[in-house]
Amino acid sequence: MKNIKILGTGCKACETTFNLFRIAAEQAGVEIELEKVTDTAAIMGYGVMSTPGIVVDGVVVHAGGLPGPDQIRQWVS
Repeated sequence: MKNIKILGTGCKACETTFNLFRIAAEQAGVEIELEKVTDTAAIMGYGVMSTPGIVVDGVVVHAGGLPGPDQIRQWVS
């Protein structure tokens, strides 16, 4: 099971990203561990300066702006 963290302080783009991952996993029939990280110090600890940030299995794969649907499907599967 993949561990996916959405890094962000609760902005609209961060909430949307979280929901897009949840929907993509449901559509793919894949179980993921999805977590929101809202603590600024924890977000900075990943080196992310622009949110939303996305961490898949401990690796930052995206920072800043909404990721595309193809990217999300790839990260989920």
